[in-house]
Amino acid sequence: MGKALANGWMDVHAHFTPPQTPEQADARWKAMRAEKFMVPEPFVWDPDQTLAYMDRAGMAMQLLSNIPQTLDALRASNDHGASLVKRHPSRFGLLAALPTNDTGATLAEIERASRELHADGFAVTCCYQGVYLGDTQLDPVWAELDRRRATVFCHPNAYAPASLGRPAPLIEVAFETARTMVDMLYAGTFRRFPNIRFVVAHCGGALPALSGRVLALGTEAWVPNPNGLTREEMKETLARLYVDTAATATEHTLAPALAMVGCEHVVYGSDCGVPCSTEQTLANNLASLRAYAGLTAEQIEAIGHNAKRLFPNAAERLA
Repeated sequence: MGKALANGWMDVHAHFTPPQTPEQADARWKAMRAEKFMVPEPFVWDPDQTLAYMDRAGMAMQLLSNIPQTLDALRASNDHGASLVKRHPSRFGLLAALPTNDTGATLAEIERASRELHADGFAVTCCYQGVYLGDTQLDPVWAELDRRRATVFCHPNAYAPASLGRPAPLIEVAFETARTMVDMLYAGTFRRFPNIRFVVAHCGGALPALSGRVLALGTEAWVPNPNGLTREEMKETLARLYVDTAATATEHTLAPALAMVGCEHVVYGSDCGVPCSTEQTLANNLASLRAYAGLTAEQIEAIGHNAKRLFPNAAERLA
């Protein structure tokens, strides 16, 4: 794989892990394997190896995210992510994780991440400690992010329990994403907070493929619709979302995503930095995007740069 595969692209979907002891890494590995996530050995994230991969791939910058499941670990992870950006400001950006089961803690972390850590955006998971993103208790959080005109990266829980003997990252992440985004749609989250730019991981999961069904049936009398959404509003709202290409840059997923949001709302994502990705799977996904016949070469190149409009501070450091 050579640098010609990407030309100064920004990768919105890349992960990092703060330093762990061997015992911590081993415990995490065993927990993953217990849920059929059959990683052959404990996973260790290394920034120097990541930068070397980025150089080989021709990737200019990665926006890093990591969403631990406790508040203390989440804050420590954000601190570590900020230190990585400080050391490599033109190569890394930070999407600060938010603990969206606790409104007060989330508002505090938004302020801290913005003022002290200089985060480029925010990262949330679809369901954090039992609280889904469409829960109305999060309205103060969305109101603050809306006020800031923030960009928010939405990612499912890849470490959820196995389903029918297969690990969550295979297909469950796609369905959790679709369920969450549809719930936010009906809850009126996108209507009430239109200034937030939402980037949905993995080409929106199963949402684009199901969006036609939602539009066809979602306003029928037998579907609860407390906010009175119309088909036209649903279509316009879904089109405002952004989606990334992580592990999904083939015609099977790109075609419905393009039908839902259009090329200008597709951003490049790799899913680098997690146990389910290897350099070969990253290369295959990038090659699939480059070869996609449904887009012109200019449109494909634009996908690699679209995120710069969403993260202007990171784009400025990159420039």
